[in-house]
Amino acid sequence: MQDTWFLHILTETKNNIGEMWPDSSFVPPMIYAMLGSSKHLAIGNVAVPSLLISAMLGKVVNPHENPKLYLQLVFTATFFAGVFQASLGLLRLGFIVDFLSHATILGFMGGAATVVCLQQLKGILGLVHFTPQTDIVSVMCSIFSQMHQWRWESGVLGCCFLFFLLLTRYFSKKKPAFFWMSCMAPLTSVILGSVLVYFTHAEKNGVQVIGHLEKGINPPSYSEVAFSSRYLTSAIKTGIVTGVIALAEGIAVGRSFAILENYDVDGNKEMIAFGLMNIAGSCTSCYLTTGSFSRTAVNFNAGCKTAVSNMVMATAVMITLLLLTPLFYYTPLVVLSSIIISAMLGIIDYNAAVHLWKVDKYDFLVCISSYIGVVFGSVEVGLIVAVAMSLLRILLFVARPKTFVLGKIPNSMTYRSTEQYSAASSVPGVLIIHIDAPIYFANASYLRERISRWIDEEEEKQRISTEIELQYVILDMSAVGNIDTSGISMLEEVKRIADRRYLKVLLANPGGEVMKKLDKSNFIDTIGKEWIYLTVGEAVNACNYILHTCKFQSKRIDSSETPDDNV
Repeated sequence: MQDTWFLHILTETKNNIGEMWPDSSFVPPMIYAMLGSSKHLAIGNVAVPSLLISAMLGKVVNPHENPKLYLQLVFTATFFAGVFQASLGLLRLGFIVDFLSHATILGFMGGAATVVCLQQLKGILGLVHFTPQTDIVSVMCSIFSQMHQWRWESGVLGCCFLFFLLLTRYFSKKKPAFFWMSCMAPLTSVILGSVLVYFTHAEKNGVQVIGHLEKGINPPSYSEVAFSSRYLTSAIKTGIVTGVIALAEGIAVGRSFAILENYDVDGNKEMIAFGLMNIAGSCTSCYLTTGSFSRTAVNFNAGCKTAVSNMVMATAVMITLLLLTPLFYYTPLVVLSSIIISAMLGIIDYNAAVHLWKVDKYDFLVCISSYIGVVFGSVEVGLIVAVAMSLLRILLFVARPKTFVLGKIPNSMTYRSTEQYSAASSVPGVLIIHIDAPIYFANASYLRERISRWIDEEEEKQRISTEIELQYVILDMSAVGNIDTSGISMLEEVKRIADRRYLKVLLANPGGEVMKKLDKSNFIDTIGKEWIYLTVGEAVNACNYILHTCKFQSKRIDSSETPDDNV
């Protein structure tokens, strides 16, 4: 299905350019077959990066008014996308792609699919002129302002083919053994549409067709990469944005199928392969390529075992370019629009959005924000909003880590959250606080305030009850993987607060990295080695020993007291 997106772009500019737009299913797959690590990933053009290139470059250069410059910027953007992708792999910076969360990609792809569907109404309705804007308001205004130019012939033909495509997909989902029906449906639609137009001469009655396509493989295009263009900044920006999206989508597709076959995909190796194939593609008349989900699914279902399948596909494309392009002369654009709409409707995952709402409301908000940003603004706006909200969530996780009070599970030495486990009971005279994150400058002040609040609440609770007054505060640091100087200062401040209240602070299970920093900062000498324990249970036993054996239940312990060495 993704090839139809390329074919649709082809028809938008071929009359002005005078030559065939590059088919990126020839050179890049060959390169990936030699460098990639996925056994099933199929390389080609995909809808979302294609949309991004069209939307971002279309704002600075009109492809109809200046097709030569537009083509140069596409090659330039593809080149920089490849450079960026390869650089990420060489520098081992693949983690950057992880900032595009599942919710972000879900909303972004859904919004992009909606925008693509709206753009295809031009072909469905047989319109000649259409707005270059992608937001829903501009598109709908353009459609309804040209109602007098709607072609009913084109509309009927488009609706019929769209119904056929959706019907075959529905049947294939109901009967997985007939998956090939939905795979063959786009090609069948193109053949049927071409035959229908040929015998009915529908091109003379308002049904637009692709027309003449040049045969042969395009010449090298390295001279077309416009490093000196005044629009170079726009090309670089387009390349980086589309490169990240293509990288995230390609790696996600590859890993999804690798899981099914129980093998690993090397993320950094994939980045280098993607980068080099796009650099080579920009020099051989190809635009941005990545891993295509639909092609990969066909590969997987067909039983392919190695990346040689990409070589087979590339060979088939080469034969088509050399011999079969005249067969596309009578292919109606409305059929291509129907195929693209059908493919895009499959990308909009309603069930996944509902699942996000049920599981995590904030992820749902990120998804919807991304979708609304793309549909009502632009693809750049949607991407920026979604990434910004994802980064905000990361900051909130770091700056507001979870802390909770632990209690003892009856008839065991296990301590768990008193909020999560109703059976967990607090230990008289002892407050156990679990810190569930590394301690950094960003959360040190919050943790100090939170620990002080827990102490105030516990003292108030025990003052009202007849239990032993609070005398010990145990900080469970088993989840604290690291600590910086601000975190150490926070612990020193907590100790001073506890000393003023005649309380004793104990540390339970600090990690190796944390212990090294506490030792270098002399905090261990400040708190005393005898007040650091391997487990919460050992710390509680030491506190109980002093409370019950030494009989200090009715008064607060002196800050100089230490537990027996034999405990």
